[in-house]
Amino acid sequence: MSGSLNFLCISSEVKGEAFMRTCKAQGNRVFLLTSEHLREDAWPWDAIDDVFYLPQESSKDWKAEDLIAGLSFTFRETPIHRIVSLDDFEVELAAELREYFRIPGMGQTTAKYFRDKLSMRLKAEEHGIPVPAFTALFNDAEIQKFTENVSAPWLIKPRTAASASGIIKIHNSEQLWDELHKLGAQRHEYLLEKFAPGSVYHVDSINYEGKPSFTLCSKYLDTPLEVAHGGGIFRSQTLKRNTKEDKLLKKLNSDIMDAFGMAYSASHTEFIRNHETGEFYFLETSSRVGGAHLAEMVEAASGVNLWSEWALLEDCIAKDKK
Repeated sequence: MSGSLNFLCISSEVKGEAFMRTCKAQGNRVFLLTSEHLREDAWPWDAIDDVFYLPQESSKDWKAEDLIAGLSFTFRETPIHRIVSLDDFEVELAAELREYFRIPGMGQTTAKYFRDKLSMRLKAEEHGIPVPAFTALFNDAEIQKFTENVSAPWLIKPRTAASASGIIKIHNSEQLWDELHKLGAQRHEYLLEKFAPGSVYHVDSINYEGKPSFTLCSKYLDTPLEVAHGGGIFRSQTLKRNTKEDKLLKKLNSDIMDAFGMAYSASHTEFIRNHETGEFYFLETSSRVGGAHLAEMVEAASGVNLWSEWALLEDCIAKDKK
């Protein structure tokens, strides 16, 4: 496929301005799907050809069937050639729309590995990538067995939340069952994981032809969990390149991308290094550019704008160019 293509960008937050501008600069038409309450915000209006607004503020309330119905009318006059989720919360929705309209790109099965922390851990474990001890919260007997075999403290983690939001630290079995009771019918949306103090690292990549083509490794100066629950300033620092630590993180990141079936996209992946053993464990990944101004830090450190490179990548893949 060549010439001008139509890209639909989906986001419930204002982000990805450089992506949309770069995509437009390649001769494409750019469409935005977002929430009505962001209508007056600072989107890159010079790069956007049209906008579709949804009344719900949160993408958690967006219904795929409503989007499919709406886009079906758009398709009658304007075919959409590529769908890109600019934010973590719309990754699965974008995958469902791609599959319904038969648009190339990441499908629903692969998208699960980049959104659902339980799916991530099971897939990583299957491929021999170290992860903290964990269990699903489906079955009482399995939970009880986990608490008997894995010493506290533990973490209750939302399976699809971003960063450290919604995490609960648990110190004993009594507290655990109290918290599970509070979760009620939503318990299955969480997992339980061993908490081991450690330093948290993030690896930011652009992936092409099934492997990372650009990678930068960094270390949070305070872990996201510490900042989210204890306050302070969110800070990160790039690692010195080609050190043993840097090379190991790049290898682990590459293993994750391969195991999870990443074909092409930006990615943001986190690992923790256990303070006691020094071993690295996989925490989570995502098929997007990292938030909280990490993209700006990467650009300052490397000269690479992840948003722009991702847009160039999507354009080249869509037009069958190198």
